[in-house]
Amino acid sequence: MAPVTELTVGQVAMRSGVAVSALHFYEARGLIRSHRTSGNQRRYGRDVLRRVAIIKVAQEVGISLAEIGAALASLPEGRTPTRDDWNLLSTAWRDGLDHKIAQLKKLRDGLTDCIGCGCMSIDKCPLRNKGDRLSREGTGARRLIAPPSPRSGG
Repeated sequence: MAPVTELTVGQVAMRSGVAVSALHFYEARGLIRSHRTSGNQRRYGRDVLRRVAIIKVAQEVGISLAEIGAALASLPEGRTPTRDDWNLLSTAWRDGLDHKIAQLKKLRDGLTDCIGCGCMSIDKCPLRNKGDRLSREGTGARRLIAPPSPRSGG
């Protein structure tokens, strides 16, 4: 018996643990590709299983679908992504993740301080923002904006 080279949408859903509707969504966003049979049924190459796995892992750690799409577009179509491919993708995402982690830590630590005093009036707080000096740095939650990572060059 010859190995199966093409999968139905149901087979991809079952093997990947992703709902059929999610696969259709990914396809509509250009993250994965299929072709149609003469009976107008979707068929996927086996490489789609690894691509879906990459999408799931990347989403799990907070990578946007736009970033995932750009990364997957850099890979050769129709070839199962390799360990080297994953190394390139994950390395490219590392700086962004480090920056998000720094922002989340700052948010967590800032929330603790704010809740600790209970005033919830950051613009008038004599301890954390005397004279509303943070307004001179710009708009938004200035204490919660992490500086760009030195590695990212941003």
